[in-house]
Amino acid sequence: MNQPLLGKVALITGSGSGIGQACAIDLSAHGANVVVVDRDFDHARHVASVISNSGGNALALVADVTDDASVAMAVAGTVKEFGALHIAVNNAGIGGDIAPTADQSIEGWRKVLAVNLDGVFYCMRHQIPEMKKAGGGSIINMASILGAVGYANSVGYVAAKHAVIGLTQTAALEYAADGIRVNAVGPGFINTPLLGTLSASVREAIESLHPLNRLGEPQEVAHLVTFLASSDASFITGSYYPVDGGYLSR
Repeated sequence: MNQPLLGKVALITGSGSGIGQACAIDLSAHGANVVVVDRDFDHARHVASVISNSGGNALALVADVTDDASVAMAVAGTVKEFGALHIAVNNAGIGGDIAPTADQSIEGWRKVLAVNLDGVFYCMRHQIPEMKKAGGGSIINMASILGAVGYANSVGYVAAKHAVIGLTQTAALEYAADGIRVNAVGPGFINTPLLGTLSASVREAIESLHPLNRLGEPQEVAHLVTFLASSDASFITGSYYPVDGGYLSR
C-alpha cells in the first residue's frame, strides 16, 4: 500500500472503538505512527495491538478530553514517544440526552458540551504548539451532519457540533501561516457500537433518512480523514466535509 504518511505522527482521540478506531487503523496503514487515545485504556490498548500486529507503530494512552491537564499529558506523551506531532483527529464525543430544548437538564447540557466542544478546544490548544514546532500539521475535527442542520431532541449535541465547525474555521484562519491546516468532517449515521442497540425498525427508519438508504461504515469516514491528513489535501483548510450518504441533500 502507498504510504504517504510515512514518518508522520498522528494522535486520535476516542479511538478505542468506532470511527476513531477506523481512523487510527487507516492512518497507520498509510504509514503514520499512531497514538490511540481513549478514556478506556483497555480499548485503546486493544486497538494499538491490532495496529502493532499488522506491522504498524502504535502507542495506547488514556485521557479524558474534558480535563485540560489530561489532554496536555496525552499530547506530551505523544511527543515523548515519537518526537513530534503532525496529525490530530479530535474524534472523542458522546450523544447526549434525548429531550426537547426546554426539558434538557443543565447537567446533560453541560456534559455533552464538555466532551464534544470543550474537548476539541482543549485538544487543539495543546496540539497546535507542537505542530508549530514540527513545521506544520493537519487537524481534523469530528463534527457531524448535525453541525449543519437541526435535529429535534438533541439540542446539546447539535449546538456542540455547530460550534466545532466554527472553531475549525477560526483556527484555520489563525494558523494557516504556520502550515497548520484545520478541517472538519461531518459523518452521517454510521454503523458503530453507538447504534448497535437500535431495534430493526428504528434502524430502518434512520437508514431511510439517507438517499443511499444505508448507514455509513467507519472506514468510509476514515478514508476521508486520511486524505485530509495527507499532503494530497495541501490546499484544503477551514472546510467542512460531510460523509453522509446524501443526508444533507434532502
